[in-house]
Amino acid sequence: MKKKLLIQLSALLFCLLVVACTSDKKKELAFIQENIDFATQQMEIMLEEVGSPTGKNYPRTMNDEGKLIVTGKYDWTPGFFPGSLWYTYELSGDSIWRTRAEAWTHSLEQLKTFTGHHDLGFMMYCSYGNAQRLAPKPEYNAILETSAQSLATRYSEQTKAIKSWNYRKAWNDTVEWFYPVIIDNMMNLELLTYGSKIANNQLLKEIAITHTNTTLQNHFREDFSSYHVVNYDPETGAVLNQATCQGYSDNSTWSRGQAWAIYGYSMMYRETGIQEYLDAAEKMAQWYLERLPEDLVPLWDFNVGQEAYEPEEKSYAKEFPGTDLRDVSAAAITCSALFELGQSTGKKEYTDLAIEMLHSLASPAYRAELGTNANFLLKHSVGSIPHKNEIDKPLVYADYYFLEALVRYRNWLNYGSIFH
Repeated sequence: MKKKLLIQLSALLFCLLVVACTSDKKKELAFIQENIDFATQQMEIMLEEVGSPTGKNYPRTMNDEGKLIVTGKYDWTPGFFPGSLWYTYELSGDSIWRTRAEAWTHSLEQLKTFTGHHDLGFMMYCSYGNAQRLAPKPEYNAILETSAQSLATRYSEQTKAIKSWNYRKAWNDTVEWFYPVIIDNMMNLELLTYGSKIANNQLLKEIAITHTNTTLQNHFREDFSSYHVVNYDPETGAVLNQATCQGYSDNSTWSRGQAWAIYGYSMMYRETGIQEYLDAAEKMAQWYLERLPEDLVPLWDFNVGQEAYEPEEKSYAKEFPGTDLRDVSAAAITCSALFELGQSTGKKEYTDLAIEMLHSLASPAYRAELGTNANFLLKHSVGSIPHKNEIDKPLVYADYYFLEALVRYRNWLNYGSIFH
């Protein structure tokens, strides 16, 4: 009798658990749908303002008067708006968004032979990569293969890294960067690994792996916090200095840089299966997560205003008055990355944190009201305080990774995998 009662209680508890889980899933899917509805409405208004793609009108941010700022196709950000349109198509299922995404993506085709800087991954993989995934055409792969070859031209056997920017000076105006490599460059490697697969070109993948190894060796401190810029001697490959361009100081950790690192090494583990990359991504993520405020949106630099961290004289960070400014773009990138890290490691803690971050980003504190914010989705990002540029403004790439996180979360809820 007692055994029968225990079996009945166990069955009841199981049923209650199933009901609770089903209820939670419905609640979270409703949360995602509400964000999809908002995004489609907000982006409709954005499209009404920008019109059709001209090659010069890719949304990027807004000015101090609340007006939209656009950029040309040779900037580093034009791929994010077409990419956001593709995610909106994926989330909504409405073919009108595919048509719009195709038009904005096709406007970037000329960039497939561009070699002026390292951001071809952002420009072409966020646009054409999503196009090929969601509405494949043979010509898309041809364009992506050419783009990958173009990016590979910036690789050097001497430095064993892809050159990010061309020559420039550091903030002290005396140190010269002849071969600067920035942590952001990790994000562009997915274009190379994809190009390697479609072209059966192992060299492209080897370049991506070599760059990842070089970055792991030179861009991180012992605690896995990151430098923004590593300057190499182009002749010998020696590290000349480790510095910042967009962070608070040379020895600080710029929050978006750490976010790029977490995302980049999580992605490179997926692309290569190299365990060292996953281990590194976890350590980078742990460093980042241990320093977050309660709402999980980081300061624009983790060391801003702290003792032993001092900006250079020419950096606007030297005179910027605030020490509590957040960077939503860093949070959105990390949120999306943590969904992947949770899947790759099987550790629920990462997925749970990604969900919590996504809810924080979608809260009134960070998500714009309809028709405001120059029609971007998220508020309170930081482009570059040192350059006195895009301070506490929306940024197109914050929106892109927010939408990507929504896609990954919905896939995880529906299919048990962030990729579908």
